[in-house]
Amino acid sequence: MNSSDHSLGMHRDITRRDFLNGVSLGVVGSLLAPELIGAFEQEFAPERAPDYYPPTRTGMRGSHDGSFEVAHQFRDRRPWDVSAAINTGESYDLVVVGGGLSGLAAAHYFIKEVGRGAKVLVLDNHDDFGGHAKRNEFHHNGRMLALNGGTLNIESPLRYNLPARQLLQDVGIDLDRFVSANAKNRELYRSHGLTGSALFFDKETWGLDKLVVRSSAPGGGRGGPSTGSGQGGRGGGYNRDFLAQTPLSPKAREDMLRLNGPLPDFMPGLSSAEKKVRLAKMSYADFVLNIVKADKQVLWFYQNTGAGNFCVGIDALPALFGWQMGLPGFNGMNLEPTPNGVLADLPGGQHGRQNGSGGGGAIHFPDGNATIARLLVRWLLPDAVPGQTMEDVGAAHVNYALLDRAGQSARIRLNSTVVNVRHDGTPSSAKETVVSYVRGGKTYQVRGRASVMACWNMFIPSIVPDIPAKQKEALAYGVKGPLVYTSVAVRDWTAFQKMGVSSVNSPTMYHTGVSLAEAVSLGDLQHPQSPDEPIVLHMTRYPCAPGKPRKEQHRIGRADLLSTSFDTFERKIRDQLARSLSEGGFDPARDIMAIAVNRWPHGYAYTYNSLYDPLEWVFTSTDTRPCVVGRQPFGSITIANSDAAASPHTDAAFLEAHRAVQEVLQRRAMPMLTDRT
Repeated sequence: MNSSDHSLGMHRDITRRDFLNGVSLGVVGSLLAPELIGAFEQEFAPERAPDYYPPTRTGMRGSHDGSFEVAHQFRDRRPWDVSAAINTGESYDLVVVGGGLSGLAAAHYFIKEVGRGAKVLVLDNHDDFGGHAKRNEFHHNGRMLALNGGTLNIESPLRYNLPARQLLQDVGIDLDRFVSANAKNRELYRSHGLTGSALFFDKETWGLDKLVVRSSAPGGGRGGPSTGSGQGGRGGGYNRDFLAQTPLSPKAREDMLRLNGPLPDFMPGLSSAEKKVRLAKMSYADFVLNIVKADKQVLWFYQNTGAGNFCVGIDALPALFGWQMGLPGFNGMNLEPTPNGVLADLPGGQHGRQNGSGGGGAIHFPDGNATIARLLVRWLLPDAVPGQTMEDVGAAHVNYALLDRAGQSARIRLNSTVVNVRHDGTPSSAKETVVSYVRGGKTYQVRGRASVMACWNMFIPSIVPDIPAKQKEALAYGVKGPLVYTSVAVRDWTAFQKMGVSSVNSPTMYHTGVSLAEAVSLGDLQHPQSPDEPIVLHMTRYPCAPGKPRKEQHRIGRADLLSTSFDTFERKIRDQLARSLSEGGFDPARDIMAIAVNRWPHGYAYTYNSLYDPLEWVFTSTDTRPCVVGRQPFGSITIANSDAAASPHTDAAFLEAHRAVQEVLQRRAMPMLTDRT
C-alpha cells in the first residue's frame, strides 16, 4: 500500500463488516420448526441463519455477487436446462417473478381481491426484498442510521394513480402525518448554519482543485446534481461575484451570465408548436453551444441535469426537456405551457413530478421507498415485520426466517433466480403455469394457476421463450439505465458545518457529488440533530459515454459497473471526499466508518426520448409504444414492473402490478378463495 492509499484510509478494515465498533445488531432469526421445512429447502436456506440481515451488509450491494450470475448465462446464450428440475410439490394460485415494489404490490392486489385464503409465492434473485427499494442500515454506539440504497421517494403523491394511492393507504402510510412530524427537521441544517451548497472544480478538468460556495441553497440535504436535478438549481443563482471565484475563462463567465439573463427568441417566425418540435430533436448541449452559442465550459454546470431520471447527461437530454425542467436559455422564446400530464416524468418544471403544480412535492422516508417495501411485506406477512404503524416500521427488525413458511397466504423466497416460465399445455387452455428457478445451485419447479412477471421486462423473452416474437421484440426494446447510489457512514458532519453547506456538487468527478442524508425521521429511526453525531452521506454515479446514442451509453455504463471492483470504488470515494471536503477538515482515514456501494447495472426503466424515439411515443399514450405491446397478457402469464409503463416511478410500478393482477383475475375467472384452507 502506498502512502496515498494509507492517508485515504484504505488500510482500515471497515468496509465489509456488518457491525460498527463491535456493536452487535442482535440479529436472532426465529428458526422454523422442522415439519414446516420442505426437504428441498433444507440444503440451502441462508435466510434462517441467526445473523442473516441484508440491510446491514456493506461493500458491494445493489446487484450483489450471487444475484446475477445465473441470469448472465441467458445473456451469453447458454439456456438453463430445466428438464431435471426438482419438483417441490408446491402449487399456488399465483406465482410472482420479482420481489421488487411491483412484485410485492402484485401479491398485495391479488390477495386483497381474492382473500387471505389465496396462496401466493414471490420469487426474487436478490438476498433481500424490495428490488431497487433497498435500504442501507448502519449501527454505531447503539444508534441506528439508515439511507436508501435505491428508490428515493414518493414523487408528487397527489398525482398518484388510484391503485397506487389505495396501496399506500392499505399499508398504513399517512403522508400528511409524516410531513407534519418532520416540520422541524426541514430547518435542521439551516439552523446549524448550513445555508448553501458548493461546487467543486476538480484538477483533472480545470487544472486545480477549487471549492466555491453558493449561498441560499435549500437546507434539507440531497440537493443539486447528486440527485440529478442539475448543477444550477434550475439554472439561476450565478452572479458575477460568484463566477469570479471560479476557474472559468473570462468568455465563459460572460456567457454564463448571458445564458442566465434575458435572451432573444432564437427561432423567430416559428409558432410555439414548431419551436417545440425543433427543440425536441436537439440536445440541450447542442442548444447551448449552437443556438445560444455559449462557451463549452458553461456546459459543466448543467451536464448531469436529468441524469437522476434518465441516467445520461445533457448530450442525450432533449432541449425541450431542458426547457420543461427549468434550465436556462429559453426565456425569450415565448413557448406555450405544456398541458398537464404531458412530460410528467421529468424532474421539476411547471408540470414535472417533483415540483409540479398540485403534485404535492416529494416525500422521502429515511430509507427512501424501502419503507414502502417493508410495509408491504408487513401487510403480506405480519409476523415477519413487527409493529402496527408507519412510524414503528422505521426501526423494525425484519425476521427473514419468517418470509417463506408453509401455511401462510404469501411466501417470499429470496436468493432464487427464475430461469423458465411456461404453460402446462397450450396458453389458451392451460390450467397451470410451471415456474423453474435456481436456488443454491439447484433448479426447482413450482406450479401456479397464473404467473405475474414483475421482473425486468427485457429479461422476459429469455425466461418465457414461447411468448410471440413481436412481443419479445417489444419487451427487449428498452435498455435500463445504470446508476450507483453510494452510502457512506461517517462519524460526524462537522466538516459540512464548517463549510456552511449541505452538499458539494462535483460534476466531473467519479461521483457527481456528496450530500448529507435528507433530514427526516420515522419513529425511533431518528435523524441526527447535532453535527457531532454520526450521519450517512449520499453519493451518486451515472456511468455513461457522452456522445454515444443513449442505449449504447447504458450498455457501456452497465459493463463499467460490472467490471469495477469494490476496491476501486472505495479508493475513488475516499479520494473525492478528502478533496471536496478538505476545507471542512474531513479526514477519510479517520472519519469514514462504513461504505455501501449500491450498484444497479440495470437501474431505471427506459423512458422514451425524442432524440431517439418517435415523437408520438414521448408525447402521447399510443398503443404502438413498445411498453404497451410488450405488456400484453400471454395466456395465464401477465406482465408488471415499471418497465411496462416506460417510467421509473414507484406509482408506475404499482399501476402495472394492478393491471397485471386484474388481467389474471379476468382471464382465469378466478373464484374467491376466502374460505379455502
